[in-house]
Amino acid sequence: MKQTYLEVTYRQGRPIAAYLYLPRGKRDKSVRTAKVDPGMIIDFAQDGRVIGVEIIAPALVTVSNLNQVLNELGVPPIAGEDLTPLKAA
Repeated sequence: MKQTYLEVTYRQGRPIAAYLYLPRGKRDKSVRTAKVDPGMIIDFAQDGRVIGVEIIAPALVTVSNLNQVLNELGVPPIAGEDLTPLKAA
């Protein structure tokens, strides 16, 4: 996968979790995780690359704090409209 994309899980029309997929190889799997406040879990590949961000508290996560975490990890920021599905319901 070469593109970043967001997958959102809804229950009764409300987002309950989401996963931000970051560019990765076909065989990349999460081998280590790190919890980050507010409400995120970072997934790392075997070689230490960040391959995804699980958003476990969608109501708490903003574009600003997500981009701060991505910046600290050396990952390009996302645009505000990329999180629109989390705020739409």
